[in-house]
Amino acid sequence: MFIQTEHTPNPQTLKFLPGKVVMEKGTAFFQNVEEGFQSPFAKRLFEIDGVDGVFFGSDFITITKTQSIDWQVMKPLILSSIIDHYNSGDKTIIEDQIKDSSSNKPDESDNDIVKQIKELLDTRVRPAVAMDGGDIIYDSFKDGIVYLHMQGACSGCPSSTATLKMGIENMLKHYVPEVQEVRPINE
Repeated sequence: MFIQTEHTPNPQTLKFLPGKVVMEKGTAFFQNVEEGFQSPFAKRLFEIDGVDGVFFGSDFITITKTQSIDWQVMKPLILSSIIDHYNSGDKTIIEDQIKDSSSNKPDESDNDIVKQIKELLDTRVRPAVAMDGGDIIYDSFKDGIVYLHMQGACSGCPSSTATLKMGIENMLKHYVPEVQEVRPINE
């Protein structure tokens, strides 16, 4: 199995591309082993000293590390764990133990403004940030402010504020005049 790696804008995060499906649908973000209880794959990765976050996309895994450990030490261990996971036949996520909160899909209770915000996030923002190993999930829209969850490489990234303000906020203001500001939700 050949696993490619890519750097992300976040120096504490690397993107791993196993050349196989990681998540059949949606995404999953775990910031500690307790959050990853429903994921045999995440549990395996959190066993590596220095793993601080695990994000699963459709065809990639993004690992965030603590600052104290170097990538040269961690990378071979992570690659080995990814290979072990695929050889084990374990699922990435035990589906009946997790709800898919990673979708920005509109639902019946959304007003027209929220539907438009979610559509823009799904079609214009999420594909771009996925290329960098992250995801941005809609949380809410209150008093002209859009609240978003930053996941994977986007969480804790030094350039995420610029991405939010210069990119996402400007785009949403352009298409949805009711949007005044975009803010991250700190988890």
